Amino acid sequence: MHQVIVLKLVEEIRADMPRLGTIKLYHMLQGSLKQHDIKIGRDKLYDLLNYYGLLIRRKRRRKPLTTDSDHPFFKYKNLIKNLLIKYPNHVWVCDITYIRLLNGFCYLSLVTDAFSRRILGYYLNKDLASEGTINALRMAILNCPRKRSQMLIHHSDRGLQYCCREYIELLNHHNIAISMTQNGDPYENAIAERVNGILKEEFGLFNAFKSLADAQIAVDHAVKFYNEKRPHFSLNLQTPLQVHKKAEIV
Repeated sequence: MHQVIVLKLVEEIRADMPRLGTIKLYHMLQGSLKQHDIKIGRDKLYDLLNYYGLLIRRKRRRKPLTTDSDHPFFKYKNLIKNLLIKYPNHVWVCDITYIRLLNGFCYLSLVTDAFSRRILGYYLNKDLASEGTINALRMAILNCPRKRSQMLIHHSDRGLQYCCREYIELLNHHNIAISMTQNGDPYENAIAERVNGILKEEFGLFNAFKSLADAQIAVDHAVKFYNEKRPHFSLNLQTPLQVHKKAEIV
């Protein structure tokens, strides 16, 4: 009987985060398990999920190129290498990732706070035009008003979308320092790359969607639940929103 309840609780969580891994799933189950007076260890949960074929297998697929750094615009230095990030809105990390459609691809631009891991701005675009990155940045700026004197660093790759005149002017207008990766190494923008992976692997954005509109619905859902519900080991199993808000209060 307890197994039925546990599997039902797992189903409820996975309805919003379909590819959430076992360890985070175990953490999120604790409150509900106590309410049902059920005691189950992490290894036991793993065995239960394995028995019913509910363990998550990582998928690998061919991916399109999203970064074009062969352009005439100025490329900035990496300002965050070895930097100790101390608070929200200290460093924003930005990236573009592809989303599959049945007839091709669309592209998701993201702005993420490096301290809290909270997605502050995002925009889904039909192509790789700079409209996507600009609109994601505008959303982040609106979501996180700050004093112009507060140091904020924007970190991205050296792609055309981040180096173009309109994007740089928007950063300068809001007194945001500009930092870029130097050699195309994904580890230079590891947090942004990790967020891309979480959205795809755990929230179903690896699927191919029928249309841009369907993909937009899935992206909106994924960002909301990523920010508000998904615990992170790097945040002591707190959610990005919890960490961001808590730090703002302090």
